[in-house]
Amino acid sequence: PEKGKMATFVAALALAPLLSAGFSSPAAALGRPGRPCPAASVRMMPIGVPKVAYKIPGSTVGNWIDIYNRLYRERIIFLGQEVDDEIANQIIAVMLFMESEEAGRPISLYVNSPGGSVIAGLALCDTMGHISSEVATINVGMAASMASFILGAGERGKRLALPHSRVMIHQPMGGTQGQAEDIKMEAKQILKIKETLVTMYAQMTGQTRERIIKDLSRDNYMSAQQALEYGLIDKIVALQPDR
Repeated sequence: PEKGKMATFVAALALAPLLSAGFSSPAAALGRPGRPCPAASVRMMPIGVPKVAYKIPGSTVGNWIDIYNRLYRERIIFLGQEVDDEIANQIIAVMLFMESEEAGRPISLYVNSPGGSVIAGLALCDTMGHISSEVATINVGMAASMASFILGAGERGKRLALPHSRVMIHQPMGGTQGQAEDIKMEAKQILKIKETLVTMYAQMTGQTRERIIKDLSRDNYMSAQQALEYGLIDKIVALQPDR
């Protein structure tokens, strides 16, 4: 009897997401409407990246898709890792697709990242300014280094942060080796990039260039409230009452 109860409980857990996603029955979710579906044929949610049951409008066949792809349909994007060329290219491609599909409809970019490549981050920020859709940025954890720059590059008035999120800004870092002239050229490029970041941080925040240069000289951590006062965000999202 106990084994029977456990099997029933597990089956209920498996069926709940399918029914909540709009499937009338397990058989409908598997593309066999009107036919009985034995418990053994119910496809459990795969382990790994969270997946949700989803059926394309007009289709009789449903499937599990990862949560991030599902959220793309709602124009929600997550930046939850180090900023590099690969993730920047992926997000840029998604933004361009969203723009071609429904130009002008707002996009939400949730940020929880330690930062990373300056060039990749600048490419992402340029795309945010290129498309006609407004991009709201939301800091949900840590927006450090280049991630803080992306946070501040969001649509004015729509740069948000959760109450306990953190921000860190600092000057660009780099390193090279080789011939003396190559090292010299690399140093010049880093200084040029720093000047670009200082100018754009000043435009984002309303702070003077002198203040930005001073604050970027070392790792500068800010709470959500400090980031609001600094001008990197526009609003702190309020939590639900009594929580």
